[in-house]
Amino acid sequence: MKVIILAGGLGTRLAEETEARPKPMVEIGGQPILWHIMKYYAQYGFKEFYIALGYKGESIKSFFLDYYLLNGSLTVDLSTGDVRVQEKACNEDWLVHLIDTGLKTNTGGRIKRMEPWLNDDTFMVTYGDGVCTVDLNKLLNHHRTQKRLATITAVRPPARFGGLIFNGDLVAEFTEKPQIGEGWINAGFMVAEPGIFEYLDGDDTSLEGDTLEKLAKDGQLAAYQHDGFWQCMDHLRDKRLLESLWQAGKAPWKVWE
Repeated sequence: MKVIILAGGLGTRLAEETEARPKPMVEIGGQPILWHIMKYYAQYGFKEFYIALGYKGESIKSFFLDYYLLNGSLTVDLSTGDVRVQEKACNEDWLVHLIDTGLKTNTGGRIKRMEPWLNDDTFMVTYGDGVCTVDLNKLLNHHRTQKRLATITAVRPPARFGGLIFNGDLVAEFTEKPQIGEGWINAGFMVAEPGIFEYLDGDDTSLEGDTLEKLAKDGQLAAYQHDGFWQCMDHLRDKRLLESLWQAGKAPWKVWE
């Protein structure tokens, strides 16, 4: 199954990291968060990726062009320019399509530009800045059971400032439990049918503000509720959180050896 990863945004809220590179190339544990996302999908058997490029897309192209050669031992014949890989250290068997989708194209427009490659079967979509512990096989099965054009993963992230639990007038404990009741948001990690392209008008189309709202209005948008780990990287504090989890050996999304 093909996976679209939206990787073309400006990442303005993470400006400290994105002046020289796109947000999906911001590193966690020495590897771009884009790599972490792809590793996660690959563990579920989803290994064909369509990366929707925009802002500083050449950085992502360079990463994948060099990935095979830079992960292993090489012999370079300087008289001819020939390069021979002597020892392969790249274990990824992914097929990666790097598609230029425009510098200013909106999220829905980037998916629309993928139509020539994807207008034949069910496919997955996610953003290039979030990791999770969503069971992708259960997500796919839920989508097929609902028989709708698209399914989003819904999460309730921890309240921004946590909360307090009282014992009379005393503070009994602090809590960072997820919001209760309302507070469900779209976490990405979506599944869609080719019919979704009819809801995508062009480059200015927003996936969130236009397409998903129209699908919901038409009864064509299902939700898969996920109560486990999910974290996007919108701000520098999010990057620091993800990095701290990785360095402590407690990254929930690391399901590979």
